[in-house]
Amino acid sequence: MGRRAQYRRTAKSVDQKHEVLDLVRWLLPCFSYKGQLNDTAEVDLPADRPYVFGYHPHGIIGMGAFATFATEATGFSKHYPGIIPHLLTLSSNFHIPIYRDVLMYLAITIVIGGAAESLSARPGTADLTLKKRLGFIKIAIQQGASLVPVFSFGENDIYDQLSNEKGTTVYKLQKKFQNLFGFTLPLFHGRGLLTYNVGILPFRHPIVSVIGRPIHVPKEDKPSKELVEKIQNLYIEELMRIWDTYKDTYARERKRDLTLID
Repeated sequence: MGRRAQYRRTAKSVDQKHEVLDLVRWLLPCFSYKGQLNDTAEVDLPADRPYVFGYHPHGIIGMGAFATFATEATGFSKHYPGIIPHLLTLSSNFHIPIYRDVLMYLAITIVIGGAAESLSARPGTADLTLKKRLGFIKIAIQQGASLVPVFSFGENDIYDQLSNEKGTTVYKLQKKFQNLFGFTLPLFHGRGLLTYNVGILPFRHPIVSVIGRPIHVPKEDKPSKELVEKIQNLYIEELMRIWDTYKDTYARERKRDLTLID
């Protein structure tokens, strides 16, 4: 009887998860941006091994990461059956009502740039904070997980933010806030319900996520600095390949090319 009750609870939990994912899938269009997944035939991701997906850019709040890896809005499971991604997020997000309840049912991917990169998120740009981000590569090596770069064209185009160049008072306050709380607050704006220039809704712009070729790594409990940096170079090369291949298709209105700023 106990096993039957446990089975019913498990089945109920799975049903609730699908209900939440379906709800999110229907709610996303209300934000007026369209999430897409570019299914490149050249990318083969067998489901018999672990992966660490690195998502770029962070954008203001990582809308594309949420749509692609935390919901079925882009049909990830149909493109890559058997792989269940989990979207990593700040623990502080679990204190936000409703959003917390949604996240509890979602599965994990790493948005590499974090809070620092969000301060550089502006339409027409792709300024990435990546040069010193080695932790996720070390974890992948320790777990023997293949690294998969992901670039979402349009992530930086759904919001704009006020000028906050390095050295300005606004930038200094944002960095101080980040040091204290682990995240920062970009002074951003999108569109409103009745006006297109002011509001918190994202601008009407598609986000297209391109999955890169996997970088297979050796499994080592204590990887050397040289090995980590070697894998990082391969990771950056693949990320740049994605950009160079698709920038004229999905980033025609770019102001400049992808840049590693830190």
